[in-house]
Amino acid sequence: MKKTIPKYPRILAIAPSTRGFGFALLEGPNTLVDWGVKSVEGDKNAGSIARVKAMIAHYEPDVLVLENNLVRPFHRAERIRRLARRIVAVSKRQNVSVILITREQVRRVFFVDGQGTKYGLAQILAERFPDELSFRLPPKRRPWMSEDSRMDIFAAVALAFAVRKSKP
Repeated sequence: MKKTIPKYPRILAIAPSTRGFGFALLEGPNTLVDWGVKSVEGDKNAGSIARVKAMIAHYEPDVLVLENNLVRPFHRAERIRRLARRIVAVSKRQNVSVILITREQVRRVFFVDGQGTKYGLAQILAERFPDELSFRLPPKRRPWMSEDSRMDIFAAVALAFAVRKSKP
């Protein structure tokens, strides 16, 4: 039996990273219900899969969104590409539709010319959801600094919001 997706599906976006993953749950036309970072120790893929399964069971999303880095080699590490493939498989086994969206598609939703930085995207989202995200916006990264783990939240929110805005 094919699952029908409502006009405003509950969207769970996952943004895998070296530390674990960022997530965002978008419901209704533009309601950010939950967001955060899940850090994983030890076997990061197994731990991340267990947490994603628990989140799917808890939130019961209609759609799960991931960045599409599965088709051709991207800058992402092989471990993260394997994790993304496993998340897709787990979602499908739990009857959750999966949407893979490219980084370019996300940028086209937020930037007129399709060009922009991750930090610029985070600033746009912090302005769009000031009560939820503005206090989580990290300072702009300097070349010698590692990326702040809070950026994973903004990556996940961007994925969810881009899917919502690209729908009719």
